[in-house]
Amino acid sequence: MPDFPIRKIAVISEAIHHDGGTAPERPRHRAAAMAVVGNPFAGRYVEDLQGAMDDLKPLGQLMTEKLIDAFGDDAEMIDSYGKGVIVGTAGELEHGALWHVPGGYAMRERLGEALAIVPSAKKVGGFGSRIDIPIGHINAAYVRSHFDAMELCVPDGPRPDEMVLCLVMASGPRIHARMGGLEASGIKARDGLR
Repeated sequence: MPDFPIRKIAVISEAIHHDGGTAPERPRHRAAAMAVVGNPFAGRYVEDLQGAMDDLKPLGQLMTEKLIDAFGDDAEMIDSYGKGVIVGTAGELEHGALWHVPGGYAMRERLGEALAIVPSAKKVGGFGSRIDIPIGHINAAYVRSHFDAMELCVPDGPRPDEMVLCLVMASGPRIHARMGGLEASGIKARDGLR
């Protein structure tokens, strides 16, 4: 069984009060949880990686809880999410794919009826690398007002034999969203798309 030792977990939260226009009734909240973990596959090629996803599921659940806690009283307003990974330079991009199930399903299960795919990004990067985590509506991928991204970084990671695992959640549309398209109030189909 692979071991993904946790070196650190960081949670950041922001409240966006305006973006150049008038302030909305409530600020939009975005938060991210990042875990810096050892990569047991760093420095070597391993053919069968899929089983290791199960080993990361408890971490996905832990990070999801920390992320929801960061919203405090606004937790019931969470309506968008995303995930991503920065793999240290001794690893390979495919190691980042280990986070798809543990990160995505942890959020979907905890948020209840979350039907849309969890937007995702991954990259191989060095110490202090930054990554833009895409964000989309939890029930309909085509809700244009919720398309967003959150740039994340752990200044002292990932080391070559580590990965930075990221989860992001947000509440409400972008501040001053006005590009049309499907609105959250107009979601009709139950296919996770529209």
